[in-house]
Amino acid sequence: MDIAQVGGVFLYFLMLAFVAVGGAPSVLPEMHRYVVDIHAWMTSTQFAELYTLAQVAPGPNVMYIPLIGWRIAGWAGAAATTIPFLIPSCTLGLLVAHLHARYPTAAFGLALRRGLTPITIGLIFASGWVLMSGVSNGWRGYLLAGLTLVLVLRTPLNPLWLLGAGALAGMLGLV
Repeated sequence: MDIAQVGGVFLYFLMLAFVAVGGAPSVLPEMHRYVVDIHAWMTSTQFAELYTLAQVAPGPNVMYIPLIGWRIAGWAGAAATTIPFLIPSCTLGLLVAHLHARYPTAAFGLALRRGLTPITIGLIFASGWVLMSGVSNGWRGYLLAGLTLVLVLRTPLNPLWLLGAGALAGMLGLV
């Protein structure tokens, strides 16, 4: 990958960072489309594996962004995907925190929070759909994902137990 392509990746991820309402996971489907469907720099399964690896590793939950960049263009790619997500989010976060501290009951701020919440939830569900379709293991995989979703939403069970159960099911060849 030449410098112009790395620059293009930087600009594309910068644009994604500006529309990442609810954080980086909300634009995960668009990252997938750009990296897998448009440029074919990796397969859907590889994309899901990088995401999964980043989620189980200690550290911030957005560690999949540098992993994606590293996979497509080495260290330059890691920088071209990570730096764009740091600049807008830090700047916007500081600005919003300042405005919220100064005007905590402003009508615009309240309306913005009420309007962005359902959008964020929808984008997070879209991210889950993209990842699930990328690692489909047939009906057993979908059943395990559905059961996990129900247990997370309906019980106080720690999600780490569910991760362990999923890993065990995979090692036993059940999914």
